Amino acid sequence: MTVYPLLAVGFLMKVVVGVWFICALALILIILIQKGRGGGLSAAFGGGMASGILGSKTGDFLTWVTIVLVGIFLTLAVVMAKFW
Repeated sequence: MTVYPLLAVGFLMKVVVGVWFICALALILIILIQKGRGGGLSAAFGGGMASGILGSKTGDFLTWVTIVLVGIFLTLAVVMAKFW
């Protein structure tokens, strides 16, 4: 048993953990930008900030980005659980 478990894993697993962490942060931000039933966080900071930047199909675009990020997040989580 090592004192520093992060030093015991290989370089590839460190890359997987880094990508997983970035994916988690991106998921948090994308979900907070989306407009929910109550307006979401985007309504609190300027109304339609995301829809103004990304166009009229922002809801569809953010939904697909969220689905892709969740797929990547879960795949990396399974990889980390299996090989760490």
